[in-house]
Parts: sequence; C-alpha cells; structure tokens
Amino acid sequence: MKVYEHNDPGSLSPRSHPWIDGESDPTHRYYDFRTRPDIIRSALEDLQEWNTYPATETFYRLLEWLNGSESVFESNDCAFSGATANTSAQFSKRLQCSGRLMILYRDLALNTSPEQIHWLTNATAHALRRIDPAFEWGAIGTTVLSVRFTTLPGPPKLQRGQQLMLSFWAWGENELEVMTNLDRTFRIMTVALRTLSDEICHFSPATTSND
Repeated sequence: MKVYEHNDPGSLSPRSHPWIDGESDPTHRYYDFRTRPDIIRSALEDLQEWNTYPATETFYRLLEWLNGSESVFESNDCAFSGATANTSAQFSKRLQCSGRLMILYRDLALNTSPEQIHWLTNATAHALRRIDPAFEWGAIGTTVLSVRFTTLPGPPKLQRGQQLMLSFWAWGENELEVMTNLDRTFRIMTVALRTLSDEICHFSPATTSND
C-alpha cells in the first residue's frame, strides 16, 4: 500500500482541541468519543449511507478502540466521501473514495512536544508500509497539523502543539470494489495503530526506534 507525506492545503490553518464546529460545515459538531463511545455509530453523518458495507463497521470498530481504554491515542475528527469518479492518474480504476482520521496522544501534553509528534508520524508511516506491502488499491497520507490544546494549563504559547492527520483513499472499478479495498485499508490502519499503542505502553516514544 502506498504511504506518503501528504501536503494538504487545509493543514496550514491552526486548529483547536476541543473544537466547536466545522469550518466547512457549521452543522458539524465536536463529539468526545472517549466519554460517549455509544454515539460513534450514529454521530458520523458522512458514513451513514455506507453502513451496509463491512468497511464502515471496520471503521466504527477502529474508532471505538482508538477512543477506548486500551488505546494511548484518541481522535477528535474524521471525514469520509463515498465512491466518486477517480481523479488520480496514478491509479487505473474508475472510482475512488477518500477521507481523513485525526490522531492525537491521549496525554495531551505529549502533543505539545515536536519530538513526540515526529516519532508518531514516522512510526505510523513505517508500520503502515510493512503490514500489507502487496496491496495496490489503497493509500494513506500523513500530515502534521498545528493545534492549540485549550484545556492544557498555562498561557496560549504553552498550549501550542500538533496532531497527526491520516488521509486515506481506496480505488475500484465499481462501488463494491472501492468499499472492499477501503475495508482492507482500514484493517491495515487498525493493525498499525494498535501496534504503536502497544509499543508506547512498553517503551518511551522518545527512545523507541522505528528503523
């Protein structure tokens, strides 16, 4: 599977955590899935019409684990656009889908350390590449976003940090193939993040090598 550093135009705008409403759609609201895991399957508007596909269930389970007690991470945002015409000349399929998933350390202070975010970004990319290297019809891009963590103590300069955005794509000749390849992409993402979470539980990210 292709994994690369993704230059997203929206990444230049600073964000806040927690955020209030979405810049692109004011109807979108921030949900704390750590305290309300029961609403994951009902609150994500982008995924509702795709609920019949296994990929959606795989994504729900990823979010439930990511925000659950076994994970050292959490997520504060995700998005999904369903199967549409392929716009990438690199992939010879008729349709594509895309979306994003934000990742941050549950210990919010770690997100203010550039070294910790650098480790997380590199380690995530390395883990994603080695899980299913023969898979051709999925891709994940890593992007680091600037964030102000408003619930941390201190003046604004001490609240400045970053989070990792995982942008994802899948391709296929028809909707079923697209969603099947998306499911495979989500499964790769799940294994990678679970592996990193377990690694962090046993070793300090500052001293862990991902070579």
